[in-house]
Amino acid sequence: MTRPAEPAGHEVPAMRPAEPVAWPHGKSAAASFTFDVDAESAVLFGNPAAAASRLSVMSHQAYGPLTGLPRLLRILAEHRVRATFFVPGYTAHRHPGAVRAIADGGHEIAHHGYLHESLAEVDEAAEAEILDRGLAALAEVAGVRPVGYRAPMWELTYDSPRLLAERGFLYDSSLMDADVPYELDAGGATSIVEIPVHWGLDDWEQYCYLPDISGSGLIEDPAKAVSMWRGEFEALRREGGCFVLTNHPFLSGRPARAAALEGLIEHVAGCTDVWLAPLGDIARHVRGLALKPRAIPKPELRGSPP
Repeated sequence: MTRPAEPAGHEVPAMRPAEPVAWPHGKSAAASFTFDVDAESAVLFGNPAAAASRLSVMSHQAYGPLTGLPRLLRILAEHRVRATFFVPGYTAHRHPGAVRAIADGGHEIAHHGYLHESLAEVDEAAEAEILDRGLAALAEVAGVRPVGYRAPMWELTYDSPRLLAERGFLYDSSLMDADVPYELDAGGATSIVEIPVHWGLDDWEQYCYLPDISGSGLIEDPAKAVSMWRGEFEALRREGGCFVLTNHPFLSGRPARAAALEGLIEHVAGCTDVWLAPLGDIARHVRGLALKPRAIPKPELRGSPP
């Protein structure tokens, strides 16, 4: 075990909690339904040749854009809810009609890498290339220049805020240190809006099972999953927070799961004290509050094991 470094002639920058956010129109809290349209990209990254040869696995992932997404778009339209869809560039190239249907439905399209690449061991130049490749794909297929970003696997790097700010992104939704959005320091007197997430508000942990790829084989009852998400919503509502649910069309687009999710959407949409909006709208509101940027300093480690 290594020990945190002691400051060498200066103090480590103090970390401070995110400050409360005043929501528009007198609302007490905010909420957003978001969807990561990973499709095949979620399993192709890492070992594409091996994954691509598995027809059953590819069909499991293709269920999202082919079957689950149209169902979810119908549900959102029926309840007049606008959502945010994070789309990898590869998904846009492989399923252009599905991505255009998202835009045609009046929903926000945001950036989610190109091939759902993990950034855990990616250097700055490679991360920049992934961002640019994804931007080009979304512009080519859907004619959009996204203002929002979500790192695949929520694996943001310490270079990411600056790279996003340099490309004109307004917000990111990958970090987990607050219940409300805030301005994230991007260096050089710039910042981006951060809209936090967490693993408890993600359907992957509830539903995903792919042999040798992901999951233990335990697939939860949709009623159980939605009950947990509703509990999180009600708690954040009381706290004045921002509820951000992440679903994947290849998972939550299945009939029973979509039906359970629809019940939650209907409930949240019916709460008159909650502002339900796409993440882009939430980020624009937060940017208008002129909050003081905050940072999460990188831990400095030194020394040998004790």
